[in-house]
Amino acid sequence: MKGLLTIIGLLATTTGHCQQTMHLWYQQPATYFEEALPLGNGRLGALVYGDANDDVVQLNDITLWSGKPIDRQEDAGASKWIPDIRKALFNEDYRKADSLQLHVQGHNSSYYMPLATMHIVDYGSNADVTDYRRSLSLDSAIAYTTYYKGGVTFKREYLASAPDQLIAIRLTASQPRQINAEVQLTSLLNHRVKAKGNQLTLTGHATGDEKESIHFCTMLQVNHRDGSVEATDSTLQLTGVSEAIIYLVNETSFNGFDKHPVKDGAPYINNALDRLWHTHNVTFDEVKQRHLTDYRALFCRTSLTLGKQTDVSTKPTDMLLKSYHQGNDADDRYLEALYFQYGRYLLISSSRTPAVPANLQGLWNPHLQAPWRGNYTININLEENYWPVFAANLQEMALPIDGFVQALAENGRYTSKNYYGIEHGWSAGHNSDLWAMANPVGEKNEKPEWANWPLGGAWLVETLWEKYLFTQDLQYLKTIAYPLMKGAADFCLDWLVENPNNPKELFTAPSTSPENEYVTDQGYHGMTCYGGTADMAIIRELFINTIAAGRLCGDDVTALKQALPRLHPYTIGKDGDLNEWYHDWRDYDPHHRHQSHLIGLYPGHHIGSFSDVAHTGYDGRQEELLKACEQTLIQKGEKTTGWSTGWRINLWARLHNGEQAFHIYQKLLEYVPAGPRRKGQGGGTYPNLFDAHPPFQIDGNFGGTAGVCEMLVQSNIQFEAEPRTTIELLPALPAAWSEGKVEGLRARGSYEIAMTWRHGKVTSATIKADKGGIITVRYNGKSKTFRLKQKQIKKLNG
Repeated sequence: MKGLLTIIGLLATTTGHCQQTMHLWYQQPATYFEEALPLGNGRLGALVYGDANDDVVQLNDITLWSGKPIDRQEDAGASKWIPDIRKALFNEDYRKADSLQLHVQGHNSSYYMPLATMHIVDYGSNADVTDYRRSLSLDSAIAYTTYYKGGVTFKREYLASAPDQLIAIRLTASQPRQINAEVQLTSLLNHRVKAKGNQLTLTGHATGDEKESIHFCTMLQVNHRDGSVEATDSTLQLTGVSEAIIYLVNETSFNGFDKHPVKDGAPYINNALDRLWHTHNVTFDEVKQRHLTDYRALFCRTSLTLGKQTDVSTKPTDMLLKSYHQGNDADDRYLEALYFQYGRYLLISSSRTPAVPANLQGLWNPHLQAPWRGNYTININLEENYWPVFAANLQEMALPIDGFVQALAENGRYTSKNYYGIEHGWSAGHNSDLWAMANPVGEKNEKPEWANWPLGGAWLVETLWEKYLFTQDLQYLKTIAYPLMKGAADFCLDWLVENPNNPKELFTAPSTSPENEYVTDQGYHGMTCYGGTADMAIIRELFINTIAAGRLCGDDVTALKQALPRLHPYTIGKDGDLNEWYHDWRDYDPHHRHQSHLIGLYPGHHIGSFSDVAHTGYDGRQEELLKACEQTLIQKGEKTTGWSTGWRINLWARLHNGEQAFHIYQKLLEYVPAGPRRKGQGGGTYPNLFDAHPPFQIDGNFGGTAGVCEMLVQSNIQFEAEPRTTIELLPALPAAWSEGKVEGLRARGSYEIAMTWRHGKVTSATIKADKGGIITVRYNGKSKTFRLKQKQIKKLNG
C-alpha cells in the first residue's frame, strides 16, 4: 500500500473550497442495488441499504477477481492468419475476412467478484419505524441512517477510511442500552465464517479452483459500551448496548498481475489480522477525523454553484430526480451540481489502489457474474472513467492507471507477437482485467466487431499524456508516460500497411470500428474492414502526442513524423457526416451508441478550434470537419446508453454548442427506476444517482462530470519554440446556467481556475499558475495573452 500512503502524503497540504450542502437523502431504505448508497476508500467498497430491521451492507474489494496470471504463450503463432485476412479484405471479400478473424481471438477476461454481505438485524422492539432518513454526505463521505422506533431514536454512521483501510459503522441510540442486534457476515463465494469473542472472521476464495484462485480474509470486530457482545457459531449478538462500533477489514492474496494468487500470493490472513489489531486502541472519532482530513483534502478542492443556489433542496434525492426538468429551476440547478460532485466523489472512492483502476462498476458489484464481467473495457469505458480526473482536480486518482498500463504493456508485448506478428512495442485489445490481459478476446466464436481490435493500449495511453499536460511533470513524462506511449506507437507503426489503392497512404488492415457494423454497397452486413476511421483517429492522436512528448524528452521521433502525414485522411460522406468506414457505407444501426470515429474531437484534440487541419489529413478546412462531426451527432440521435450520453455531452461541448451539450446532460439525468431492467429502456440515472447503462455502469457518471468541466473550461497547449496554453472560459455555457460560480477547475499547462459569471458572461476570474508560462485566455468575446511566473495568480475582470 505504499502508493496509497504516498497519495495521502501529497494531500496533507492541500486547501480547497468545500461545499457543505452536497448530499443525497431518502425517506425509505433501499430495496435494490440501484438505491443503496456507495462508500469506498479506493479498495474496500460498501453499499448501504439502511433498513431499520435488517440493514444490509454489501461489500467489495477491488483486488478480488477470478482467474490468475495470463499464459504469455497463449495462441503463439495465431499471427499466421493476418496475411489471409488482409488478402480477403483487399479482394473485397468481407464475409471471408469476418470469418477468418475468429482465428485471431483469445480468452475472455476474468470476473470482478463480490466480497461479502453484512447484516445488522434488529431483534429489539417490534414497534413501527417512523421519522426515517437515509443520507450520504458528499462533503464528508459519510452515510447516515436515522429512525424512531419504540420511543427511541436510533442512528447509524458509516464510512470507508483510506488512512485506516477499513469500514467503520457506529450504532447509537437516544437512550442507554437500547441496541439489540445480530451482526452477520456471509458471501456468495465459497466461504467459511467463524465467530469468537467480539469478532467474526470470514475466509474464502474467488470462483474457480481453490488452488488457483485469489483468497480473501474479512474480519469484523465490534467494540461496545454497556451491555454485552456474545459470539454464536457464526454471528455476534449485541444485547443492551448503548453504543457499538463495527470495524471491518479485508485482505486478499492478490500480489500483482504476474504473481500466482496461491503459490506467490500475499499473506492475506496475517495482513487482515494486522489491520484489525490497529483498531483495538482507536476510537471511532479518531478514525472519523483521519478520514475527514484525508477525504476533504481531495473533494474540497473544487466547488460549483449553478444559478442562485443558496441551500440544499428540501426534496429527497429520488423525488428531485423524478421532478427534474419540470419547472423548478432552483431544484434543477442543485441536482445538476450534485451530479457533477457525485462523479468526483465516486472517483475518489473507487480509484486509489496502485495498478488497479476503477472498473466498469467502479468498485461496487453485488453479482457473482457482474454485467460485462465488471472488467476493464478499453474501447471507451476505462478511458471515460478517467476523463474528469484532471480537469476536476483529482489528479492523484489517476495513479492506478499508471501501474495498470505498465502491466498491460508487459503482457501486450507478447500479445503483439503472438496475434499480430509484431516484435516492436505493445498492444492491448478490447477487454482487460486484474491480470492485465492484453489479448484479443472472443474465444474464437464471438463477433469481430468487439473481439478483434488491437488499439486499446494506443487509446489508453492518452490518459498518461493528459496527466503530463495538466501537471507539467517532466520527470513523470520521461520515466512513465513517454516510454509507454512510444511502445504503443511502435506497435502501430508496424501494424499500419500501405493502401493498395494508394500506396502513399497508410492504414490498418484488418480494422473494426468498436462494436459497430456496416452495410456495403452490395448489401453485405459486416464488421471487418480496412482503414476504419476510429483506428486512424486513435493512431493519429497517438502519433501527434508521442511526437510532442518525444521532443520534450529529447528522443528521436523521425519515424512517427514521417508516418503521420501518410495516414489515411478523414473523409466526409454524401450526407455531410464524418465517414466511419473507409468507404461511404451506411451503418447497420445509424443510432449506434459508439461514435468512435469522433475520437479526434473528444477526447482527442486534433479536430477542433485549437487544432491544425494538416494533422487530420483532410484536404479542406477545419470548420468542414467540425460540421461533419456535428452532422454525425445529429444522425446518432439522442436515445442511447448512459456512458454514450456522457460522451456526447463532451462532444457537443467541444463543438461549442452549449445548449445541445446541456440538453444531453439533461438526458443523462432522466430518472430510471431501480430493479429489473425494463425492455427498450435507454440510459439515465438510478435513484442513488448511479448511471443507468442500463444496467449500472459507472462510466456515465464520470462522463457527465467531465462534460460539466468541458462546458465551463476548455484548454489546449501548442508546442512551439515555447509551449503556449490557451484557455477558454465558458466555451459551451447553456442559457440555463447563465449565472454561477466555480472554484478549483484545472486547465492544461498546470493552471487552476476560479470564476463567477452572470448573464452568461464572466464577471471575475482568477488563474493560478503552478509552473508558469505563456497563456492566452479567451472569454466574453475577447482574448488576453500574458506570461505567468510559478505560483503567480492573475485576476481577470469582466
